Amino acid sequence: MKTAEQFHLVLVTAPTRKVARQLAKSAVQSRLAACANLVAGVESHYWWKGRVESGVEVLIIFKTITKQLRQLEKLVLANHPYETPEFVALHLGGGNERYLEWLARSVKKSSGD
Repeated sequence: MKTAEQFHLVLVTAPTRKVARQLAKSAVQSRLAACANLVAGVESHYWWKGRVESGVEVLIIFKTITKQLRQLEKLVLANHPYETPEFVALHLGGGNERYLEWLARSVKKSSGD
């Protein structure tokens, strides 16, 4: 196992599979994420505008690198229908070396790299 401090999982929820697919496709085609997994049927309970709300959403799990986080966030915020979409980035502590090398190759490096 290789240390993975430059790698992140990003969690984003979407209201429908169609919206989730559009966000995933845009992020991967733009090389801001190496991969996006869609997990349908996530039941969410949350505070919104002073009330507890609930609903069924699709969870998107993006795999990316630190240098692409800001651009990925911009893409999600610009194309997401929610007023305040979830965008939570988690550092990876480690992972399979070959997988992490593939992930790094699959996302575009910022200029100067």
